Amino acid sequence: MLYKKVCIEAIAHELPDTIATSLSLEQRLAPVYEKVNRSFGRLEMMTGIRERRFWDENVPPSKFSAKAAEKAISKSEIGKEHIECLLHTSVSRDFLEPATAFVVHDSLGLPPTAMIFDISNACLGFINGIVTLANMIELGQIKAGIVVGSESSKRLTEATIDALLKDPNVNRAKLKQGFASLTLGSGSVAAVLTHESLSKSGHRLQGGVVRTASQHNGLCRVDHDTCFYDDECYPNMHADFEGILKNGLGLASDTWKAFQKETGWKNGDIDRIFNHQVSVVHQEMLFRTLTLDESKGFSTVEYLGNIGSCSLPISFSIGVEQGRVKAGDKVVMMAAGSGLACIMVGLQW
Repeated sequence: MLYKKVCIEAIAHELPDTIATSLSLEQRLAPVYEKVNRSFGRLEMMTGIRERRFWDENVPPSKFSAKAAEKAISKSEIGKEHIECLLHTSVSRDFLEPATAFVVHDSLGLPPTAMIFDISNACLGFINGIVTLANMIELGQIKAGIVVGSESSKRLTEATIDALLKDPNVNRAKLKQGFASLTLGSGSVAAVLTHESLSKSGHRLQGGVVRTASQHNGLCRVDHDTCFYDDECYPNMHADFEGILKNGLGLASDTWKAFQKETGWKNGDIDRIFNHQVSVVHQEMLFRTLTLDESKGFSTVEYLGNIGSCSLPISFSIGVEQGRVKAGDKVVMMAAGSGLACIMVGLQW
């Protein structure tokens, strides 16, 4: 897929104030650690994540999705009356029906003519939203839209800790399987995309590719399809950390080759790379596998953890905010999600 008319006009994020260290989570699991003979510090050692952030209890995802969206719209200087589509793209949502996009749309006061719906596709949701919105703009269906998402991981983390503490047959394998849930963090992000005729920034979306390896759909599973307000059913995630890493790297390699062929960009052409933030180990192996310069990456996973679908775009937003992306830079966003699937898109900033 190649684009000639699409610009990413603005991106903005919101982060929780509450910080939870990896050590604090492990201390709560002290009885399990003692039983399986593990010492504190293992979670950070395996993942490189020293802390993550959580939203306060009973705060629905839509609240901070709306806040991030307000910031992005303000930065873009695009009037709300020009927003013709809103996509809410996170795993976390207020309820199963209606779409959380409706709550955010109402909170923002967007026009009734705007198309609104949810896209939920594990950690790929936000990038799926960008591609969907870009396609609509490129086809001339709309001229401006917004992609937004908010991940709230505290309930999943709490459910994992509770399950491990209550399991009379807990062992090292079960603890290791629960580690993926303990890496999760929370945050919100939004991006405004426009047709080139409305753009003041000129940050162009160049194109990208998608590759899927659905035979690995069993590597990460969340047992229950629940909503934020569901007090009867807490989600429970099981993930094969090593299987995801091994097969994900193979898929990333195939996707990178396809991306280079589609865009004509080579490794040396890239100025900045933003990837889905899973762990420090994943990132190091990704750059090594694709023979990319690690100095061109931008890591937030050490202090934010894995924020699911919002992980990559929040890192990108922070990078832009810190001036890590310069005018004229060629930027690559690399997204991956359980299933498995990989999307890579290129920007001319």
